[in-house]
Amino acid sequence: MSIKSLYNKHKEVINYLIFGVLTTAVSLGVYYGCTHTFLNPEHPGELQAANVISWIVSVTFAYIVNRKYVFQSKNKNILAEAAGFFGARLVTLGIDMGMMFVFVTAMGMDDRIAKIIVQIIIIASNYVISKFLIFRKK
Repeated sequence: MSIKSLYNKHKEVINYLIFGVLTTAVSLGVYYGCTHTFLNPEHPGELQAANVISWIVSVTFAYIVNRKYVFQSKNKNILAEAAGFFGARLVTLGIDMGMMFVFVTAMGMDDRIAKIIVQIIIIASNYVISKFLIFRKK
């Protein structure tokens, strides 16, 4: 089996992984940028502020690339689709924030390590939600 035929067979999952890694890089880059410049992750409110800022930027990026390259959505009601995407991501943001609070604030884990662990869980959750709820083929 050639690489091209393997790619074509698993295109959606491969593209999701590629763009998931890029989305994670955006999220981590914005988070670390915030915590290394103007927000202190040792203060719970500032930790969560950095998390929210990185979420807004990365979810916007994720919606654009998931719509176009991963799920190749043809939905003409972009506003409703985007609202569903952002709404679903709010659920995983709650999970993200809760896990960051537990790992960093309650358990004292290094915020950079905690953020990576949490992102792995969030990526898997977001794929399932996107595939079966947001970009499902009708």
